[in-house]
Amino acid sequence: MEDISSHPVYSRQVVELLTVANEYCLFIEKAEEYSKADIINYFRHVLPLLYLKASLVPPLTPSNPEESERYVIEEVWESLFNSIRNKFYPDDHFWMSQDAHDETTDIEKFSLGECLADIYQDMKDFLMLYQKKHSSRENAVANIAMWFRERSGLSIIRAQYALHLLYLKDDR
Repeated sequence: MEDISSHPVYSRQVVELLTVANEYCLFIEKAEEYSKADIINYFRHVLPLLYLKASLVPPLTPSNPEESERYVIEEVWESLFNSIRNKFYPDDHFWMSQDAHDETTDIEKFSLGECLADIYQDMKDFLMLYQKKHSSRENAVANIAMWFRERSGLSIIRAQYALHLLYLKDDR
C-alpha cells in the first residue's frame, strides 16, 4: 500500500495555508461583530501571511480533475461583500493601477469589500474541497495554487494596499 503521508497535499506548506485560510474565513464570516478599526487591524496582519503561505504552495496536477467543486455560491459571496463594504463605508473604494508594467494603463477603482470577498471565496472553496477524500484534496491544492497565481494573489495585494492607506488615515 502506498504511503500517502508523503504526498504534496499533506506538505507543511499546505497544512500551514489551511490553518491561515481557516482563520481568515472564520474572521470574515463574523466581521459584522467587529469594529472597523479591529477589522482593518486584523486584515493588515493576516493578509501578508495568507499571501506568503499561498505563494509557497507548489502547482500540482490532480489525478482526477473532475472531482473539483466550488462551494461558495453567489448569494453567500454577495452577502459577505455587502457586509464588508458596509463596514468600510465610505472607505470601501480605492484607486490603483491595474498593471504597473504597462505605462498606458489608467488608474482604476477597486472595492476593498470585493477584494476580501474574492479572497474568501477562493480560501473557503479550498478548505471545503480539502475536507473530502484524497483525490479531492489534490484538486483543492491544485486549485488554490492556480487561483493564487491568477487572482487571489492580486486581490490580497490590492486589499493590503487599501488597508495600509486606511491605517495611515486613522493614524493621523
